[in-house]
Amino acid sequence: MATSDQQIAKQVIEGVGGEENIKSIAHCATRLRIVLHDKEKINQETIENTDKVKGAFYNSGQYQVIFGTGTVNKIYNAVESLGIEGQSTSDVKQEAGKQGNMFQRAIRTFGDVFVPIIPVLVATGLFMGLRGVLMNEQILSWIGMAPDDISQNFILFTQVLTDTAFAFLPALVAWSAFKVFGGSPVLGIVLGLMLVNPSLPNAYAVGDGSANPILFFGLIPVVGYQGSVLPAFFVGWVGAKFERFLRKRIPDAIDLIVTPFLTLLVMITLGLFVIGPVFHGLETIILVGTKWVLDLPFGIAGLLIGFFQQIIVVTGVHHIFNFMEIQLLEEFKYNEFNPIISAAMTAQGAATVAVGLKTRQKKLKSLALPSAFSAFLGITEPAIFGVNLRYFKPFVCGLIGGAAGGFLASLLHLKASGMAITVLPGILLFIEDIGQLPLYILVLVVSFVVGFVLTWFFGYSDKMSEDIQKAKF
Repeated sequence: MATSDQQIAKQVIEGVGGEENIKSIAHCATRLRIVLHDKEKINQETIENTDKVKGAFYNSGQYQVIFGTGTVNKIYNAVESLGIEGQSTSDVKQEAGKQGNMFQRAIRTFGDVFVPIIPVLVATGLFMGLRGVLMNEQILSWIGMAPDDISQNFILFTQVLTDTAFAFLPALVAWSAFKVFGGSPVLGIVLGLMLVNPSLPNAYAVGDGSANPILFFGLIPVVGYQGSVLPAFFVGWVGAKFERFLRKRIPDAIDLIVTPFLTLLVMITLGLFVIGPVFHGLETIILVGTKWVLDLPFGIAGLLIGFFQQIIVVTGVHHIFNFMEIQLLEEFKYNEFNPIISAAMTAQGAATVAVGLKTRQKKLKSLALPSAFSAFLGITEPAIFGVNLRYFKPFVCGLIGGAAGGFLASLLHLKASGMAITVLPGILLFIEDIGQLPLYILVLVVSFVVGFVLTWFFGYSDKMSEDIQKAKF
């Protein structure tokens, strides 16, 4: 007999230490997110043995119980029906953001700013890929055309699609930063647009030598910040704090006029003369360092990143890769992290498939195979926390498979046209270069084979599972 949603909700509440231990609760697309007073009261075994639970883990200050899309909404409603008041996901994140060490909190905040703008960058990457296909000489020859036959107006239209997001990236970043740090998002948009105002020398033109920076006071070089991230991030952070400072001190009668005026005046002055030059320099150093690592010979970068990337996911600070990928796309129009990360995800999914096919335990099999499918769509948390980390050896086998695939991706110099979509959906980022597409698929196959074979022969057996269960008692 199937367990009702309300029974599952009661079991989850009991497993996290009862209603009195729950500080706040919310849900996202796949997980119930619970902030607890005392995480030591969690009964992991109770949660894992609850019907419909696909995995559970404590990360980023939240206890996250994976139910999957659709199911999580029903369980959340059942929890609320038991008298536990829910909160928005952003409120829960704010509560959770107070937990963890300083580095974890900083990266989590960084991620909160960049995650909302990633869909736009994903779309831009896909537009770049499609534009590359449409302009590809070989593909055009199949229909009896050449690049010169394409209308200039059509080319202009495709440039609007592919160039806008990165040309006005500071506006997106400043908007999101103002929103995250409690300022007025519209002020963030305007400040970001000021950083790329056409009156300023274009950053790309300055970079290729066709324009020169404006020198203020004979010392401070000022340029536009097209494609920059850190200047806009810190302008947004400081600006939001400054706006809130002003609103507490300026009388309500003149707040509407004075606060936006002072915020924009002070922040664009700081942005152009202090924050911009300092953090653009830092951004350049980070980009040079990132490129140096990726250009290491003999596939070393892919080997290391492919192995450690999913460990970084476990720590919850993997959003740092978003910043690096944005930098690569802005500067070089390609992303070398993407195929390596896809290899790491594929290998974890492969390890989970091996566990699912090898086990005779019905619950584990029903958990492993859907979790593996999620991994192949670019979401590895259910596979990692629900299966691989629980038995540990499959996780290690997945890391080795990721290292093998990442090593091959580096040797083959694979370059994606965008970011944030990986593994099977990531194929769309390689259609621009017909020569790279089969190589990308080869990387995924190698990652899968290594992760699967190692797990099948060395990473899992039902006896291992039984030994782990006995060790808990």
